Parts: sequence; C-alpha cells; structure tokens
Amino acid sequence: MPSKPKLGQNFLNDPQAAERIAASLGELSGRTVVEIGPGAGAITGALAARAAHVLAVELDPGLAAHLRTQFSPDRVTVLCQDVLHFDFAAASAAASQRLCVFGNLPYYITAPILLKLAASHAALDRAILMVQREVADRAAAPPGSRDYGLLSVTVQVHGPAQTLFTLAPSSFSPPPEVHSTVFRWRFAPRFAEFAVEETSFLSLVRKAFAQKRKTLANNLRAAQYSPATVAAALERAAIDPNARAEALPIEAFAALWHCLTEAER
Repeated sequence: MPSKPKLGQNFLNDPQAAERIAASLGELSGRTVVEIGPGAGAITGALAARAAHVLAVELDPGLAAHLRTQFSPDRVTVLCQDVLHFDFAAASAAASQRLCVFGNLPYYITAPILLKLAASHAALDRAILMVQREVADRAAAPPGSRDYGLLSVTVQVHGPAQTLFTLAPSSFSPPPEVHSTVFRWRFAPRFAEFAVEETSFLSLVRKAFAQKRKTLANNLRAAQYSPATVAAALERAAIDPNARAEALPIEAFAALWHCLTEAER
C-alpha cells in the first residue's frame, strides 16, 4: 500500500529483518503483544505466529481496514486509534498479564511515544522499538558519553535499554533519509530502589538537563533553587560543583533528589 509521508510512514520491506525483530522480543507463547503502527503488516504476521494475540494500534484508517482483511481477528485485533490515547493499563488488565510491545516509531512522534511507554511502565514487560539511529543511541547511552542526556536517564530509570541492530534506508519503502536502529527496553523501574518519588524525580532530571552547555549547578539555580541550597545539596550528594548533568549516573541524580527534597522540608 502507498505510504503517507505526513504520518511518517516508511514500510519495512525486508522479510528477514521482520523475523529478526519479532525474535528479539523473546518467547511469546501465551503472551499479548501491542504493535504500535503496524502499517502494512510486515511484522504483524511474524508477531502473530509467535504470540497468543496481537493488538495492532494503527492511526491510518485505510491501513487499519487493510490489516483486518489480512489477519484473523482471533489472532490480531486491529485498533484504529492514536497510540498516545491507547490505554495500556486496561489492555494489560484484560490480558491478565504485563504486555510486550513492538513499534516502528514514526520519527516525528518518537519522543512522545517513549514518554507514553514510560508512563505506562506498570502495564509493560518489555519492548522492541525501531527508531532513528541517533535516538536509540541516546536511549541506551552510558553516563559521560556524547549521547547521554535527558532521554537516556528517562528511559533507563524505567529499565535497561540495549541497542540490537541497525537497518539501512533500503530496508524500507519509501527509503527514509536516516538509518533505523532496533533497541530492547525492559521495564524494571528503579524509583523504589532509590526511594525517590517518580514525578518529582523526573522533574528534577528535566531541570538538570535544561541547558546542555550549563553546569548542573547553574541549571538548578535557573530552576529557582537558591545558590546556598544548590551548593549544600551538591556537597552532601558528593557531586562536583562544576559537573554537568551529562556526567552523572542515575544513582547521583537520586542522591541529589534526596538532598534537595530534605532542604525543601
């Protein structure tokens, strides 16, 4: 079927890659898989062959109608809706299990979908996601590396991320202008481990990375923390006062959260 560029549609045309992607989700017997943006169904069939059921969430009504003619409803349920409005918690409850997810994410909406998945972590077990190569590199980047930043911490505090393999533009129709990387994200949130409150911790991380060229201390002061509070919190958390957020592991952000939270009491 013809793609619609405004929807970021680049259809996978490599059968071997489709099988490799489906296999990357691991054992799927008895599992329910949510497929984000199935498009023309290149990977849907491979998922349906492995899983008990696939929930295919497709925004394009024409593609959704096409998918319904291609797959039996007892194996694949096609839902014509925006995945940003999809209720993962309800789907998980209906399936009586945490969900597996696959998505070939449109480049223009990748970040909102990743945030949606993060917010839905309680309903999710693992995800295999195909995104622009640079985004996957950022999601899986270690502290101190060139690609480490807000996305890295946001993803990794919800569970480990690992890049798997990269596909060239020729694997898609029409070919995108970028390479696409497949990465695995296992949902194992670390908020309880660090004894931090999820919403306020993520808010602190956003403030810490607000201006990439600024030091962590400057970003915190710009976020309306007093200079004295910032200096004391950094000292108590054993963080270099000249450090940038890009150098800090998640453990350091957790220590900083505790120090700042205590200072505000």
